[in-house]
Amino acid sequence: MRPAPAMWVPALLWAGCGLAVNLGQLPARDWWLAGAMLALLAGIDAWYLARRASPQVRRLLPEVWPLDVGREVVLEIDGYRRQTLDVFDHVPAHWTQQGLPRRLSLRPGQCSRLRYQATPQRRGAARFAGVDLRLFSSLRLWTQLRHTPPDQQVRVYPDFMPLTRLALHSAERASQLIGAHIQRRRGEGTDFHQMRDYRIGDSLRHVDWKATSRVRRLISREYQDEKNQQLVLLLDTGQRLLARDDGRNHFDDVLNAALLLAWLALRQGDAVAMAAHGGEQRWVAGKRGPGHLDTLLRACHDLHPQAVATDYLAAASELSVRQRRRSLVVLLTNIRDEDSDELLAAVQLLKQRHLVCVASLHETALQAMLVPQRDTPYGGIHAAAAAHYLAQRAQVHDALRRHGVDVLDVTPAALPAALVNHYLAIKRAGRL
Repeated sequence: MRPAPAMWVPALLWAGCGLAVNLGQLPARDWWLAGAMLALLAGIDAWYLARRASPQVRRLLPEVWPLDVGREVVLEIDGYRRQTLDVFDHVPAHWTQQGLPRRLSLRPGQCSRLRYQATPQRRGAARFAGVDLRLFSSLRLWTQLRHTPPDQQVRVYPDFMPLTRLALHSAERASQLIGAHIQRRRGEGTDFHQMRDYRIGDSLRHVDWKATSRVRRLISREYQDEKNQQLVLLLDTGQRLLARDDGRNHFDDVLNAALLLAWLALRQGDAVAMAAHGGEQRWVAGKRGPGHLDTLLRACHDLHPQAVATDYLAAASELSVRQRRRSLVVLLTNIRDEDSDELLAAVQLLKQRHLVCVASLHETALQAMLVPQRDTPYGGIHAAAAAHYLAQRAQVHDALRRHGVDVLDVTPAALPAALVNHYLAIKRAGRL
């Protein structure tokens, strides 16, 4: 319990009375009597505040939050008497909030609602550590801080809002919204899709002559891309993906793009597996069906890169044991020139059974450094260093391509569309 700012008013008045006593304008007995009355009044006010029951607080919020997306939190406060109080909610670490602290006026028998916005800045488990209430005494001479439950646990997932919006569209339309360029081709694919009327341009070898003779008009067989294929997302959780662009580390961008690709593959009828190697390791076996996306989200929502070197060869060896069926393996990482030998050995091991694609992110800041800054004496040196670094990394990409590995060298913003384009191209070409 602490004195409130209003306590200074009677204290200053009593001090003024003491000055009057010193000047002989007020008897000392009256000054002592005023001090005793003030102390008694303050003591009674503090006693009533200490005995006052704390208001009941309930927090209403979703259990699952998307990263970097603000949502509303509602605090319901029940008061047993008319009173004014300050409210502050302890949001989790690495979160931002707007609308706190707030002052409320409670009325007996009524529920007051306080709403504020909270935005998670880090994936994983998070904890709301209770609510602080600052109560004021009846005479506003004292304040008391009360910490009330409830403590609540929530989970922060990668930003799944784009997946929610894409779920309203077909797989083809969703691919276009992501940024993929789909080339429609008739009569291709290996799985039978449907029978339909013949269209100009259809191949005669796709005409179903039995159905044609039965209905007495040309009927074509339409095929679609083969389903029930395997996709493995191999995520690098080592130091390579600690690089940051615009305040976000590359791993968050990689995770969002991987989940978009997983969602599309599941919509196409393929099975999706996920493996994480480097820092923290995870494995999710491949399954089909839209419900498998929830399993992937739960498995990777608290996954973070660590400042350790990624052992690509160990990751490839373990994946070869776990994934026996031929699959499209997409390795998402940030290649450096010093990774060349180990990465080549890893992809050669994977290529014995799988089709391998390496998606390598590069920092957008490197492109900006290629333009020399005239106002700095070292602008040309920085530009030359950036060009040399990018050239060395390009040599690693060329070496991978010479060994039959598909390489995507893209910025974080272009990664989702690049992955979807490449996946659909492999499906159309029947390379799996």
